[in-house]
Amino acid sequence: MFETEPRESMNRSLGAVLIAFSLFLSGCTSETEKPLDPLQDEDGDGLSNGWELERGFDPRNASDVLICQGQAKFCERQYDNHTFPETHNSFSTFEDDVWMAVNHYTALQAQWDGGIRAFMIDIHHLSNDDTEREDVRFCHGSPDAFPHPCMYSEVDAYAWLSHLNSLMNNSSGDVVTLLIENYVPGEHVDYLFNVTGMRDKTWVHQVGEDWPMIGDMVLNGKTLVVFWDYSDDERWPWLHHAWTHSWDTPYGEDEESQMSCTVGRGSGEAEAWHLNNWLSTPWGFADPVRSSDVNDYDFLLTRAIECWEVFDDRPTFIAVDYWSNGEILNVTLTLNEMEHWSDEIPPHPGI
Repeated sequence: MFETEPRESMNRSLGAVLIAFSLFLSGCTSETEKPLDPLQDEDGDGLSNGWELERGFDPRNASDVLICQGQAKFCERQYDNHTFPETHNSFSTFEDDVWMAVNHYTALQAQWDGGIRAFMIDIHHLSNDDTEREDVRFCHGSPDAFPHPCMYSEVDAYAWLSHLNSLMNNSSGDVVTLLIENYVPGEHVDYLFNVTGMRDKTWVHQVGEDWPMIGDMVLNGKTLVVFWDYSDDERWPWLHHAWTHSWDTPYGEDEESQMSCTVGRGSGEAEAWHLNNWLSTPWGFADPVRSSDVNDYDFLLTRAIECWEVFDDRPTFIAVDYWSNGEILNVTLTLNEMEHWSDEIPPHPGI
């Protein structure tokens, strides 16, 4: 009896110490974590801590991430500060059964799979007599020409845009751009985009405002930018006048030596711009033979960096004919790894 009580007392004391120590450890682990530097990337997922916190992502969890144009880090890029591969007359392909004035071998699916995310399209009516909104087609040429361009290059605009809509719905974090050469009333263009489900995806940009970050466009579900060659119209604010909201370089030169870093259409002052990079034959058609030369990795990369330096602004789009000849995608991948034209050029993406 004389030894039992002290032992029990000691056991109780030891138990109290253990409980206290356990609570101390528990308090240490539940203590509020140190604040993160908003400019750093705590989890190494490619997004800054501040960007993730502001948008509801966990900056300490690398699996809680957004991917934009193939990489998380591009989510923090402004739309105009990214370089998108673009196809000229994207619909005018052998796979689309176009047999005259062809610009590419492969149609939309192959272009998408190959990384193309900007598309130049021409909107016409089926003929000068068939001018209802249901008669809207993609055709290549002037409606005043003979024969009418839809006689040799008719592509179903509704099917083409519906296909693009499906591709966008099944993609992750891709912003897409359309540049329209338009020959139909705006009401018909609006109807086309509504029927195909594309209208709800459109971003509206105001002249003089900064373009948004790509990630914010993705998070808002507004992943389509549309330019057209008509003036801005308050009825369709999502149809941006191409040569007010952007600009381009000359196009369709006869020789490589004529390609320049000068302003074509537009003032050269907008933040988004198209570097046109294709040659024409003596008959004014796309040149499939020399497309391999001007789409060559070294030639195109050098030209893009030179124009970037001249304008002190990276090209937002690089537009080509016969995109599968050459390396338009690898050129844009390289450019997008650079923050400034004077940066060291990264290794070829295939290395």
